[in-house]
Amino acid sequence: MSKDLVVRLDDKLRAKRESFDNIPIIDIAPLLDGSNKHGVAKEIRWALSNAGFMYVKNHGIPQDYVHSVFDVSRRFFDLPISQKMALHVSKSDVALRGYIEPFGENTDPGKTKDLKECFDIGPERSTLEGPFFGPNQWPSSLPEFRELIYGCHQKMVGLAKQLLRGIALSLDLSESYFDSLMRNPISIQRLLHYPPQSGYIGEEIIGIGAHTDYGHLTILAQDEVGGLQVMNRDGDWVEGIPIYGTFVINIGDLIQRLTNDLYLANMHRVVNSSGRERYSIPFFIDADFNAIIEPLSSCVTDSNPLRYKPVTCGEHKFARFAASYAHLTKA
Repeated sequence: MSKDLVVRLDDKLRAKRESFDNIPIIDIAPLLDGSNKHGVAKEIRWALSNAGFMYVKNHGIPQDYVHSVFDVSRRFFDLPISQKMALHVSKSDVALRGYIEPFGENTDPGKTKDLKECFDIGPERSTLEGPFFGPNQWPSSLPEFRELIYGCHQKMVGLAKQLLRGIALSLDLSESYFDSLMRNPISIQRLLHYPPQSGYIGEEIIGIGAHTDYGHLTILAQDEVGGLQVMNRDGDWVEGIPIYGTFVINIGDLIQRLTNDLYLANMHRVVNSSGRERYSIPFFIDADFNAIIEPLSSCVTDSNPLRYKPVTCGEHKFARFAASYAHLTKA
């Protein structure tokens, strides 16, 4: 075997081979059917205050459907680059819909270039309304793509709102707490493809650089390849091993702000050293663009004083994107 084909990870990219035994797999069926909402909320509280990540099972999205979305995603990324670039995200202006080529978005731009390609959609709009809201772009050569990917977006919106009800209960709030903040929420359905890397892999180029997510909640479907790494509270990188039939759930900056650091928006990255193509399907949901996010009074105490000033959801999120998207950086 050629030495160039052998993966040699920089020491800073090594992750412990652990199965996240300290991060629970939560059965959310009792939350979804209402049979034990508070019991699930208690498990959510432990997971988000200790790890910021959790796996959920019995989430109501059929595995066959998830497989079909992965299949059409692979076929999209297999299209000629000219067809994908015709749908480039820059053509959507600040709506940020469409294709992003390798190195076109860099989440840790001071340290890492992201070896990934993406495709993003959001709520359907007929015209550009502003950041995160505008027309989606669709590949004409894959007629089934639009129905499957937008259908996935809609299913994930529904699941995310249910999970946020569980998060509200976990904070001793009304389960409808987030409803008033999410009348027209920012949401992004993303498809990701990570090419394999070989030879020496350093921090300069990896699948996606270390980052926290920007908004409320992320729902991630992984393929079987793996590569997700999550930093635990001790500062160690731990592998987020794929578990069949589950989604990986993590919170973003705005929930950490809302809880005044009671809940953790955890650093994570992707290093694809498998020698195989890796695909994943993350979904992100936030609040309304103009929603004000500030720490809950119940999370501010003498031992945990106020840590954050109020921020506007959309302005916070767009500022994070502006730092990582090439076409916004040049604007």
